[in-house]
Amino acid sequence: MKRKAVFFDRDGVINLDKGYVYSQKEFEFCSGIFNLLSYYKSQDYLLFVVTNQSGIARGYYSTQDFLDLTEYMQSEIMKKLGFAFDKIYFCPHLEGCQCRKPKTGMFEEANMDFKIDFEKSIMIGDKQSDMQAAQSIGIGKKYFFSLKKPDFSGIDNLIWVIALAQIKDFEEKEKK
Repeated sequence: MKRKAVFFDRDGVINLDKGYVYSQKEFEFCSGIFNLLSYYKSQDYLLFVVTNQSGIARGYYSTQDFLDLTEYMQSEIMKKLGFAFDKIYFCPHLEGCQCRKPKTGMFEEANMDFKIDFEKSIMIGDKQSDMQAAQSIGIGKKYFFSLKKPDFSGIDNLIWVIALAQIKDFEEKEKK
């Protein structure tokens, strides 16, 4: 049986995008993300992260740094919500691979692992490459949010709180 899923980009959706985030010190959850995760979990969606991490190929941080931060992120979500992402998919490459968005390799891997119903699934991202990958694989709903030149002030944080709340409200209304 195929399952519906929500695919989240990481930097700029789950956490504030401060540029090549790889340490706990730099990692800050976006306001509203916990409510959104709770909502989709309550609606029986699988929850995945699909994230390009070219900082690994650029030598800014190691795969182990990324995995350590991922473990921290999952642990913090688990402490707060009692569950975490079902799986994290990442691309450590710059170019020339099938996994780097806008290519669909990470989504295909999720499908092999979990048998995904892409038409009933959702992508939440902040870059065109997120939307292009979602479109190419046939994801039914795509939510695109972009903060151009964020300064990580309270205003930017408020925009995310509102945007994430709007996704939840839209989904609830659409169910009725």
